[in-house]
Amino acid sequence: MPNRHTKADWFKDWFNSPYYHQLYKNRDEEEANKFIDRLLTELKPAPASCILDLACGKGRYSRYLAKKGYFVTGLDISEESILYAQRFENQHLAFFRHDMRLPFRINYFDYVFNFFTSFGYFTTDKDHLKTIANIARGLRPDGKFILDFFNSKKAISGLLMNEIKQVGTVVFHIQRRVDEDGYILKNIQFEDNGQHFDFTERVRAFTLEDFEWLFSRAGLKIAKTFGSYQLETFDEATSDRLILVGCKMGC
Repeated sequence: MPNRHTKADWFKDWFNSPYYHQLYKNRDEEEANKFIDRLLTELKPAPASCILDLACGKGRYSRYLAKKGYFVTGLDISEESILYAQRFENQHLAFFRHDMRLPFRINYFDYVFNFFTSFGYFTTDKDHLKTIANIARGLRPDGKFILDFFNSKKAISGLLMNEIKQVGTVVFHIQRRVDEDGYILKNIQFEDNGQHFDFTERVRAFTLEDFEWLFSRAGLKIAKTFGSYQLETFDEATSDRLILVGCKMGC
């Protein structure tokens, strides 16, 4: 029997799978660290700021931030990722397994970071709004929320429908499409050790206008937008990323 994972909470199984980490292991860590450094230069956090790394995975970037002296909390829904990350805990760094749809701490964080398209996974916009509202509650009055998402309009216009990618001994067959509900679906099939696996990522193709609505409903406003990891100006037609800096109304 094939191992199919297409349910609403697809991310719980997929993010816990070793194949997820295998497929994405070649993400450019140096580029990511430079992006974080540019953000910190832009944001100018106080030396002892409290930072939430929301959807932290195995905690790679939480650790990077903690080494700079910030007090960092990493949250992720993947039990395996959090168990791994907890090996690195210290007085500046703590990790917890948590579903971002649920409240965590109130009026606590100076900054909340959500890096590398770790949003838009839920079946309903009610859950997406609930998540943004929880982030708003977790921020101190002058806190900021930084959300790093893909530019959906450019992504859809240049969508690579079929791809074959070999990582180690595993050959991943990837198909992409946009469904009628406005989600980008990425079906990933492969075989290993005599078993067939079938996962489907499903991410809501939010636009800037969508985020403006979500933020405002949660009591946040978008203060700045960027279109790349170099923090270039966002352009709907040409930018690869949509990076938002949000703050509470009145900031």
